[in-house]
Amino acid sequence: MIPVPSNTRVWLAAGVTDMRRGFNTLAAQAEKVLELDPYCGHLFVFRGRRGDLLKIIWWDQQGACLFSKRLEKGRFVWPAAKDGKVSVSAAQLSMLLEGIDWRMPQKTWRPLKVG
Repeated sequence: MIPVPSNTRVWLAAGVTDMRRGFNTLAAQAEKVLELDPYCGHLFVFRGRRGDLLKIIWWDQQGACLFSKRLEKGRFVWPAAKDGKVSVSAAQLSMLLEGIDWRMPQKTWRPLKVG
């Protein structure tokens, strides 16, 4: 799992992205389309057309990082918007990477005692 510091924002690039792109072209897309600085330390998540491939870019103050994940079965749950960006928490990113629907997670906590 990617270690996400607590002050880091995670941005999903709504719509689809050409997954042949590397860090430089994804960073340019983050700068032009999402209107955010790709070197600010935030994570930028992009999804391919088929929905089974994700790429995440971030700048860790030492260099450029590119993470890629492909699901063997199923698709990543993605926002319905055609363009723009969506901010998610680090916990939602973890669920997204596991193929879990991050939009409406089920709470499993129950009270231990009545009254």
